[in-house]
Amino acid sequence: MPRPSSPRVRHVTVHGHRRAYVRMGSGPVVLLLHGLGCDHTTWAPVMESLARTHTVIAPDLLGHGASDKPRADYSVGGYANGMRDLLTVLGVDSATVVGHSFGGGVAMQFAYQYPERTERLVLVGSGGLGPEVTPAIRAITTPGFHQVMGVLSAPVLRHATTATMRLLARSGVRHLRDLDEVADIYDSFKDPRTRVAIRHVVRAVVDWRGQVITMADRAYLTEAMPMCVIWGADDLVIPVAHASNASALAPSARVEIVPNAGHFPHKDHPQRFVRIVRDFIRTTEPSHHDRERWRELLEAGGVVPHQAEAGEKPKAPVRALRRAAGA
Repeated sequence: MPRPSSPRVRHVTVHGHRRAYVRMGSGPVVLLLHGLGCDHTTWAPVMESLARTHTVIAPDLLGHGASDKPRADYSVGGYANGMRDLLTVLGVDSATVVGHSFGGGVAMQFAYQYPERTERLVLVGSGGLGPEVTPAIRAITTPGFHQVMGVLSAPVLRHATTATMRLLARSGVRHLRDLDEVADIYDSFKDPRTRVAIRHVVRAVVDWRGQVITMADRAYLTEAMPMCVIWGADDLVIPVAHASNASALAPSARVEIVPNAGHFPHKDHPQRFVRIVRDFIRTTEPSHHDRERWRELLEAGGVVPHQAEAGEKPKAPVRALRRAAGA
């Protein structure tokens, strides 16, 4: 599917590092966080439509796209800090935060660290909901990745491989549909700085057993925050079963499984994706951070009894929720 015309990429310097971002539309802010090795263009099929009703901000995370690729902190917490400071520079106090794949882990961390600035949380094929992840990502952590990828990204081989991937993505075989995005990621590895940055990112969140980051130990802190989980039914990167983990960790979360979609449901079915996000925002109230409630939850390390509405079911103990996600 051809991408719409690209919006103007802007730049701002935060902490001495140049960061690229796209800003479109007006209204309540939606912050779109891309996945590992991607950039803001992964959201191209949905940005224009979302911008009809919202202010859409889609940055290139540090080490990705047109943003700087310094020797820096590439941890999930570091990225969350960076997004806080980017929003501050752009004059944005709070946003609905949408994170895809690795960006979902950043979105979770942002919500934990800055609940007063998070109106809602939307996780798309997100990391942090279970240990399983494709072996291709785990391979990035192995010794020699940088050198091997340097050889594989030589111009002739890179051009032939990416062209083949894009051809296969258009073949109609559902399990090959994500190869066009994989081709873009592979092509970005021609830049040695990108390879180094991606390696640092992956080593911070994945080891030989799979994903290290998890929302299981802090899911109880999101009790008052509207959450939506969107997953492609045919996701081969992070199993769709992780959406069930999200239901266990956050029972009030809205879960949407998109049929005939892979790891990029916002690309496979952009109109449906926009409808889901827009309806979720329309039917939920922005989260209002209660500092005293947050303190009580932290002190208890789990669910604290409170005055429940009539008929409200008690929430599961936090240890049971951790087991549900394999933590």
